[in-house]
Amino acid sequence: MATRPGPTNTLTDVRGIRVGHATRIGDGWLTGTTVVLPGPEGAVAGVDVRGGGPGTRETDLLDPRNLVDRVHAVVLTGGSAFGLATADGVAQHLYAAGVGWPMGAPGEVVPIVPAAVLFDLGRGGDFGHHPGPAEGLAACDDAHDGAVVQGSVGAGTGARAGGLKGGVGSASAVLDDGTTVAALVAVNAWGSPCDLATGELFAVRHGLQGEFAGVGVPDPAEVEEARARAVAEGHRAPLTPGMATTIGVIATDATLTKAECQKISGLGHDGLARAVKPVHTLLDGDTLFTLATGERPAPDLPGLFELMAAAGDCVTRAVGHAMLAATTVATPRGDIRSWRDAFPSAARGG
Repeated sequence: MATRPGPTNTLTDVRGIRVGHATRIGDGWLTGTTVVLPGPEGAVAGVDVRGGGPGTRETDLLDPRNLVDRVHAVVLTGGSAFGLATADGVAQHLYAAGVGWPMGAPGEVVPIVPAAVLFDLGRGGDFGHHPGPAEGLAACDDAHDGAVVQGSVGAGTGARAGGLKGGVGSASAVLDDGTTVAALVAVNAWGSPCDLATGELFAVRHGLQGEFAGVGVPDPAEVEEARARAVAEGHRAPLTPGMATTIGVIATDATLTKAECQKISGLGHDGLARAVKPVHTLLDGDTLFTLATGERPAPDLPGLFELMAAAGDCVTRAVGHAMLAATTVATPRGDIRSWRDAFPSAARGG
């Protein structure tokens, strides 16, 4: 199985992958967009949608039975259904660079840009403030191949998870044969990423080589206080369809088919289920994409098995990093506290 994290322990450990964020905070805004860009030739891709309230673009195209086998970007964004417009900005950015599915003469291309949204409308104070094409363009301009910026940025800017502040998190693994696999998630779940009895993050027990060293179990008094706060806030936030959702991207440098990418996305959801409880509810639109850049040869069956298992673990670990990197934010409806601020006794390291 996976032996170690990659150099940055983020999605960009997969060579050729770049990640950028656009973040809007203040004046009624609390939202943002994250874009994942493979190289100009794109990447083979698959998707698995599990949540009961998804908001997506171009997911039918990724069905293995359908023609197009490469995508040129994946967009993760806030803004609920309105946020799907961010993909238009990304598509225009790619078109201007001549990147897309070839349709004829040079320059006649159509960028393939799947997208998924999460619900954060109104969390900054103005329900009408949501990302659009400008945020898609800004995220592209921010894209780089260095370590992914994590926490309350991009698609995770307005995220909540089980009443705590959610955010963007990432993790990677290098397998014994040198293959790299990684995940990036924007955690905005209705379920809780921590054990409601102890406050412990579910993801911590799945870390590689001490990556969560120093992250412990909270003091019982902090847990009781957090539980009481969550109950009180729950009375002010009745159940509403589509009000949550965790979305993300898995990537690998292996050569894979669309069907294999789809299967990896499915196992990524298994990793999400290890990190959030409950998961895939009617209130979540949980969606995971998988990109295969093809830098390395196609794995044999044992290698594919190892890759798929590691992908699920990367999703679990990425959720943990999202929760640890998230920061408390003040909103018109009160503070959304981070896990670190809710449980300071357990968050002295990691």
